[in-house]
Amino acid sequence: MNDFASTKAEQCPAQPAWKDIVARYQKSEVWPGVWQVANSLIPYAALWCLMYFALQISWWLMLPLAVLAAGFLVRLFIISHDCGHGSFFPSRKANDILGFITGVVTFVPYYHWRWEHALHHATSGDLDHRGTGDVWTLTVQEYVEASRWKRFAYRLARNPVVLFGLAPLFLFVIKMRFPAPKAPRRERHSVAWTNLAIVGVAAGLSMIFGLKTYLLLQLLIMTVSGTAGVWLFYVQHQFEGVYWERSTDWDYATAALQGSSFYKLPKVLQWFSGNIGFHHIHHLSPRIPNYHLEKCHLAEPLFQTVKPVTFFASFKSLTFRLWDEQRQKLVGYRALRSLGKQQGQRAL
Repeated sequence: MNDFASTKAEQCPAQPAWKDIVARYQKSEVWPGVWQVANSLIPYAALWCLMYFALQISWWLMLPLAVLAAGFLVRLFIISHDCGHGSFFPSRKANDILGFITGVVTFVPYYHWRWEHALHHATSGDLDHRGTGDVWTLTVQEYVEASRWKRFAYRLARNPVVLFGLAPLFLFVIKMRFPAPKAPRRERHSVAWTNLAIVGVAAGLSMIFGLKTYLLLQLLIMTVSGTAGVWLFYVQHQFEGVYWERSTDWDYATAALQGSSFYKLPKVLQWFSGNIGFHHIHHLSPRIPNYHLEKCHLAEPLFQTVKPVTFFASFKSLTFRLWDEQRQKLVGYRALRSLGKQQGQRAL
């Protein structure tokens, strides 16, 4: 048992205390939500227009604006994400309306994504329920026993160029245009209505700015924001000391506090990412709106025992490839060499 698990076991009687703290911050508010929409959606729209005029002068003038616009798009996605959890506004109807609108802006079908994301929250850190809303992760044993084709596909999928370069654009532009085979009826319809709205917005903007310009600017913003978004999600669940367990031993609170990172970002990046770096708190209680996550984290000493992953330290996550069930840790492909040597010694 690691130090965190030992601490958690010793503090088990105190659990109602942190539950009370969490409940205190689950209260959604109207005006913080309205302010977030205003300081995210308006600048994003303004930057989109500025990019068009900057492009008429120079690519080099437009590119920094694209990066900035991508930051606001990430923030809009977090707003849509909170709406999906029913935490952004007190009103469920207001959450659903805003969730659909921000879903169109971010190219994410609101109801369909909400359905898949709920499965992610219910199974995060559970080795027996991987495959929905997570990064493809094999155990060492699964990789060793896999076919040559599956190993090749896995290595390709986990390659940083593919995972953070090609995959985000494919995910948001293409994959999300089609519902999952098992998606319920409303969720399937959500994809169709979102696609229709995206086509409408694209047609309108193309009439104003031109089709080629619209595609160039939109795809550029989405490439940068998609890469940032996938990176955030990756670091939130692929980091040193992360928790994974089989269903029989899986625990919700431990999966939240140890299976989701406390990604301690610089304040500017924390703002653009909508406080989602406090992911351990978010997984403990998805009903806490993003504008209360930091306050909740600071209110309970137990939450602060979670070791933060700093910005520069997070790049170590790029070396992780497989989950080693024997050592209970993420490892790189080099671990396969030591495994092969051990098996060879046993054979002798």
